[in-house]
Amino acid sequence: ASPTPSTQHRTGSPAGNDNSNRNKKPIPPSKQHQHHGTDTDALLSAARKDLSDAQRSRTELAEKLAKTSAELDKLRRKTNGETRKIEALVAERALLLTRVKDRDEELREKAKLLDDVQTELVSLNLQFNMAEERSKKLETENKELVDRWMARMGQEAEAMNKASKFS
Repeated sequence: ASPTPSTQHRTGSPAGNDNSNRNKKPIPPSKQHQHHGTDTDALLSAARKDLSDAQRSRTELAEKLAKTSAELDKLRRKTNGETRKIEALVAERALLLTRVKDRDEELREKAKLLDDVQTELVSLNLQFNMAEERSKKLETENKELVDRWMARMGQEAEAMNKASKFS
């Protein structure tokens, strides 16, 4: 078996174990060079494959980075837009809260005014009813006075008529 870099490292010699080297014929230099070239080709091929894999991995990672960066930029723009919308809505909400408070105050004032008007109306109705009762009472008194006066005038006229008959 040909020595690999791993067996060279373990045994310390390209021929393998020192004991086995004594029993074997030495490898001619032309065959050693040929054998050494095969190992180098294998190492070079493995290194090229590793480099190719690393470049492919780097390309994939660079593409993922570009996609992630684009998505991040997109989300930041969207977030900035949403932040502006939120700020606009917060401002509108504050304005509407102020308007609602103003409207509540206006309604409280109108309710108080209405309550005052109703209280005044009740008072005026009471005064009107009292005035109407007084008016009816005065009408009744006036009618009674007129009736008594008419009765008295009638009696006086009758008395005058009787007196003029006898005279």
